[in-house]
Amino acid sequence: MPDDYLHIEVQVAQTSKRPGEPCGDLVVSDRNEGHTTLLCVDGVGSGMRARIAARMCASRFCTLLQNDFSLRSAFTALAETMDRWRDPAKPYAAFTAARIRNDGVATSLSYDAPAPILIGNRQAAPLDAKPLRWGKALVTETQSHLSPGEGLLLMSDGITQAGIGAQYATGWGAEGVARFVNHSLLLGHQVQDVPRLVHREATRLWRTAGDDCTAAVAYCRAGNVVSLFTGPPADERQDGLAVRRFMELPGTKVVCGGTTADLVARWTGQRLQLEQDPISMVAPPRYELSGIDLVTEGAVTLNQAYNLLDTDESQLRENSGVTELCKLLREADCVHILYGLARNTAMDMICFRQQGILPRDQIVPHLIEKLRAAGKLVTVHHL
Repeated sequence: MPDDYLHIEVQVAQTSKRPGEPCGDLVVSDRNEGHTTLLCVDGVGSGMRARIAARMCASRFCTLLQNDFSLRSAFTALAETMDRWRDPAKPYAAFTAARIRNDGVATSLSYDAPAPILIGNRQAAPLDAKPLRWGKALVTETQSHLSPGEGLLLMSDGITQAGIGAQYATGWGAEGVARFVNHSLLLGHQVQDVPRLVHREATRLWRTAGDDCTAAVAYCRAGNVVSLFTGPPADERQDGLAVRRFMELPGTKVVCGGTTADLVARWTGQRLQLEQDPISMVAPPRYELSGIDLVTEGAVTLNQAYNLLDTDESQLRENSGVTELCKLLREADCVHILYGLARNTAMDMICFRQQGILPRDQIVPHLIEKLRAAGKLVTVHHL
């Protein structure tokens, strides 16, 4: 992945038609190495029935993507299903699917839903929506390119129809929303503030219960990348290739494991030095290696980092390899992990089991799962 990794952040503001009822709108997102996909679903009606319709629609879409459907083919299959479900007795939903590649190229497809609004650093405007031939539904497609600081605003019709029959004859509309966003940007608000501001204004325009209201922004910013190397390759003949591959990865570089650190030092011709007078009485000492931002011990450090990753940062007062690793991982948007599969026989010692320290082949998958649950893009390369 290139050094200038573009991270797609998603912010959502949402309320149901009636307080205490489930919201019939649903926003789901998925991130991988190549793109971020966002789905904004508006279930027919309101309350639990609408929520069930939205969940069924989103579940179907996510399943199609997991089965390697393209964005367009998944959208087509879902739209065909919705066409068959245009019946008050069935769980019908309108939806918009948007995909933003990591280079900023964005495509959206909307089925009976408002087309997205492009939000720039200083100006917002509804995207030119190309109508597509489709049964009874209004289906549109948009194409755009996002740069850092720009985003796409996706909305349910609870936003665009706000104020209908009162302040606006046919509702706020996409143009009205865009004008409001422009005014907000002029006042100094950021792109990530837009969902909250738009949602608040829409609920004000409704005055009464109105409708379920959802505003979601997918905006771009320069991503923070961490590349972590832990464990030598299973085949020692791949040692040099593994080190070269690691050194070519972007972002902050971290090595976890004494043997791995020795390997990197040997192949880069650098001298590995152990931290002198470490402060922590619990965390293992760090190492120093020229060209590497952080070098730590392996299994114990990874176990402690996993345990502390969710801890309030203000409680991590000591300066150690564990707290530094936690900080780097917490601040990362993208984590590349080079994961060597060589067996570490030292982990067979009973003392590690007594202390509850999991070996690398167990703790690394747990750490990956926790990082992904926190919304980070994690790539894993086995060696």
